[in-house]
Amino acid sequence: MNKVIATLIAGLFAVGVFAQTPAQPAQPAKPAMPATPATPATPATPAMPAPKVDAKAAKAEKAAAAKKAKEDKAAAAKAAKAEKAAAVKKAKEDKAAAAKKAKEDKAAAAKK
Repeated sequence: MNKVIATLIAGLFAVGVFAQTPAQPAQPAKPAMPATPATPATPATPAMPAPKVDAKAAKAEKAAAAKKAKEDKAAAAKAAKAEKAAAVKKAKEDKAAAAKKAKEDKAAAAKK
């Protein structure tokens, strides 16, 4: 049954292809419009000369900026290191104080 239906559908498509109306005959092209003259170009203006850059001064500026950035980075690292050392010292002091308090509490409990 499927083969019969498939054959009928294929036949329908084939009939549809051949039953189309023929294409219309081509229309003759219309003559082109005459070209309009182009507008005249504006006169060129001379370019402004580029300002001269002193290569040595630019290099010195760049080196100074790099040196400043390096110093800032070193200062930030030094500050971070000092802050970390202070935090470690504070933690040790807190730990020692807690141990001392625990020792005193243990001694007090033993006396009771």
